[in-house]
Order: sequence, then structure tokens, then C-alpha cells
Amino acid sequence: MRSPKLIKKLEKSVYHLIRRAGQFGADIYAVHKNSKDLTPRQFAVLLTVAQNESISQIGLVEKTGIDRSTLADLVKRLSDRGLLQRRRTKEDARANALRISANGRRALSSSQTAAARADAAILAALPVDRRKGFMADLELISVALDELGQNEGIKKPAKPRPPRKTKTKRL
Repeated sequence: MRSPKLIKKLEKSVYHLIRRAGQFGADIYAVHKNSKDLTPRQFAVLLTVAQNESISQIGLVEKTGIDRSTLADLVKRLSDRGLLQRRRTKEDARANALRISANGRRALSSSQTAAARADAAILAALPVDRRKGFMADLELISVALDELGQNEGIKKPAKPRPPRKTKTKRL
């Protein structure tokens, strides 16, 4: 594998630009949401569960890209608020099957406007004739990165070990 090209200007960093666009979307969402509306991650979880009744938490991790520990906390909080229902599966007593409650459907519906406005604000930055291609490219990137994460794992470089302490003899 070739070494990546060094980033010399921040405005040329793919990661930075995607993060900035995401932050812009989150800011727009926050402006348009009501005080009781869902956070963007809560919205993603409820929408995914609504579209995949009885999905497991592992399945939810795969579909949303939210890490397991964060997702477990989100599911617990949404369950405590009565927006999600958790039940142990018959196949695996350790796994939870998730369902959206009636209150969850109302919360999801209430948050739809803020989410749609965030999407529209990001897409409005592009000429109309490039929006469809942009969405297709984002989907392609998302699928490819999901496959990379599942097949190869995204490995962090090993941390350098601290120097070994040597015992000094006292005279």
C-alpha cells in the first residue's frame, strides 16, 4: 500500500471537510428541533428500528455505525424514556430484539422536520444537478467503509511501548 499524500492545507482534508459538513448539519438540526425532539443519533436509532422491527443491538450497530458501548447507552436511555422496547430473543437469551413504541413513533415524527431541514441545508450548498451524484457517492463511501470495517477491521496503529525500567544496583 502506498503512503497517503500528506495534507498540506486543512481545506483539502477529506475527513475535515466531511466532519465540517456533518457539524453544519447538526447545527441546522439543533436550530429547527423542538426542545423535546431527538438528538441526531437518537433519530438515527429510532428511524433504523422503525424500519427494522425486532432488530438486535448488534444489527443496529451495523446499520447505524454507532459504536457498541455508545449504542447500548442510547438504547437504555431511549428505553427508559419509553421510546424503545427491548425484549430478549428466543434464539439468544443474551441478545435484545428492539421495537419502537408508539411514543417512539411520535418522537420520530416530531423530529422529521429538523432532520429534513438539515439534509436540505447541506444539499443546498451544491448545484441542483450535482446533488443526486453527491448522494450516490456518499452511499458508495459508506458501504465501502462498512465493508472495510466488517471484513478487515479498522486497526489503529500500535502504541509505542514505554521504555522498560531497568533495576539499578545500589552500591
